[in-house]
Amino acid sequence: LVSIGNICRSPIAEAVFRKLVTDEKLEHKWRTDSAAVSDWNVGRFPDTRALSCLRNHGIETAHKARQITKEDFQTFDHILCMDESNLRDLNRKSNQVKDCKAKIELLGTYDPQKQLIIEDPYYGNEKDFETVYEQCLRCCKAFLEKYH
Repeated sequence: LVSIGNICRSPIAEAVFRKLVTDEKLEHKWRTDSAAVSDWNVGRFPDTRALSCLRNHGIETAHKARQITKEDFQTFDHILCMDESNLRDLNRKSNQVKDCKAKIELLGTYDPQKQLIIEDPYYGNEKDFETVYEQCLRCCKAFLEKYH
């Protein structure tokens, strides 16, 4: 799960997906992680508003931001991102990777409410983080149902 900085949207999506997989007792079948296309926040914990939003839904995470690697494209089956800018960057990076096996697409592709883009809540408020959480939950559930 990829976003630009890996401190708001993608850690929320990662934590949500990990909880869904754990609740379904499928954690042995899935390796879940998140990363950034940029190196701006490498090593930082998620935004405090993202952590607060997750806690409000009974989800904890110890994630630290990292940048996507060449190996990610070679080992993961799916790389899901949040917006068109992420998609462009990931497609460009994947073209430089020999034997890329990951299917790269927008997480919003799986949204039953057809909201394709998951907007960055960084400059918003708690309500915007809640919107991201709800979108990620819908999309992750639909993705898991398709590939489980």
